Amino acid sequence: MTLTLGHYLTLGAILFALSVTGIFLNRKNLIVLLMAIELMLLAVNMNFVAFSHFLGDMQGQVFVFFILTVAAAESAIGLAILVLLFRNRRSINVDELNSLQG
Repeated sequence: MTLTLGHYLTLGAILFALSVTGIFLNRKNLIVLLMAIELMLLAVNMNFVAFSHFLGDMQGQVFVFFILTVAAAESAIGLAILVLLFRNRRSINVDELNSLQG
């Protein structure tokens, strides 16, 4: 059995739907929200790589490197903000973080 483009796109759609449901179902924990956003970006990257491979074009794979760079920076900054919020508030519950003061 050979894997076709439809197999990869189906897996990417399942991962994307799983991340969207993770965002909507879990609005309490910031770590799980960040992981769901990362899973969403990885599902999109899988679709880019699949299209790039099956079309014989390298542009999709190059674009994935840019997305991974942005995702790594977003994760690092998001986790740093999360650590600071936990130090100040002693909680990472989203409901308790609704009033940020500057």
